[in-house]
Amino acid sequence: MAHDWDIKSRSSACHSCEELFLDQQECVSRLTFTEEGYMRNDYCSKCWEGQDHEQMFTSFWQGIFKAPPAKPEEAVKKETAETLLRSLMEKKDPANGNAIYILAVMLERKRLLAERSIRKNKDGTLIRVYEHKKTGETFLIPDPQLKLDQLEDVQEEVVIMLGGKPPEEPQPEGEDEENEDGDD
Repeated sequence: MAHDWDIKSRSSACHSCEELFLDQQECVSRLTFTEEGYMRNDYCSKCWEGQDHEQMFTSFWQGIFKAPPAKPEEAVKKETAETLLRSLMEKKDPANGNAIYILAVMLERKRLLAERSIRKNKDGTLIRVYEHKKTGETFLIPDPQLKLDQLEDVQEEVVIMLGGKPPEEPQPEGEDEENEDGDD
C-alpha cells in the first residue's frame, strides 16, 4: 500500500486571482483528493466567496496567512520533534509510520500542529490532516491505530531518535550496590 503522507505548503498567493497574500490576511485552504493524490488550494476571502462550493472536496478551513519570518542561523543544529517528523516523512519509509504518527500527536499537543480533518480511505486507513500553525503547511499522516500496549515502545523509540536516553531497566536487588565498608 502506498502511503499518502505528504507536506503541502500554504501558497504565498491566491490560487484564483494569484495576488500575493499579505501578512495577517484571512485565507481559506481547500484540500481535494484527485487521481494524483491530495491537492491543496489557498484562496483569499474574496475569491473563496466566488468558488463553486458544490464541488466535492475533502476538507477546507479558514486561517490567517503569516508571512514567514527571516530564519536566524543556528550555531548548533539540534534535533527537534518537528525536524525529526520532517526528515522521517521525507524518507517515505513505511517502517517509520508509528514514529511519524507519535511525533505529529506530540506537535499537536504542543499546539504547533492543528488537526483539520480525518479521511478514511477505501482500505480502512485513516489519514489525519494537520496544519502547521506557523507556516500553514499541511501534513497528511496515516493513523496506524496503535494499541495501548504498543504506545510505550513507540514513545521510547521516538525519545531515542530525539537524542534522549532510553529508560534504564530496573536492576534486581543486590546488584550494583557498593560495599558500605569500602572493602572490595
